[in-house]
Amino acid sequence: MNVKIRKEEPYDMPSVFELIQLAFESEQHSDHQEQVLVENLRRSAEFIPELSIIAEIEGKIVGYILLTKIQIVNQDSSQIQDSLALAPVAVLPQFQGKGVGSQLILYSHQIAKELGFGSIILLGHADYYPKFGYVPASVYAIKLPFDVPDENCLAKELFENSLKGIHGMVRYPKEFGV
Repeated sequence: MNVKIRKEEPYDMPSVFELIQLAFESEQHSDHQEQVLVENLRRSAEFIPELSIIAEIEGKIVGYILLTKIQIVNQDSSQIQDSLALAPVAVLPQFQGKGVGSQLILYSHQIAKELGFGSIILLGHADYYPKFGYVPASVYAIKLPFDVPDENCLAKELFENSLKGIHGMVRYPKEFGV
């Protein structure tokens, strides 16, 4: 199975919308609006086109990942650190479990590093993301602005010690609705 990973182009957007809808259709922990979130994030100031990435097999879009700029803000707002939110990663159901999501995640890490970002924060499955180097965000005293089990709030340093001394609350773009 030859997977081609590339930056999303405007002509891909209708296919990506449908892909995300299908990928999250049976997901229990979802509001089933991830495709709408992506559309809204594309119009935000925090959208980074290079981090809107698709996976293709034989010309068909089978996977998608988006990393969006966020901030980590300490309690008195004296320290603000740029970071990225990984949301969503989506793979068509018939291609799930075949490594497409893993390839998207690893590729997005590489591009994020090339763009100079030092970390990624996500809300996700505690048994999936640690294999990519994610640890509970609480290790860095980073919190999300909503209640979530500690094991599902995850962080990754893209460069060694890029989160050293960083702590606080994640500030998402308004499009996330939090």
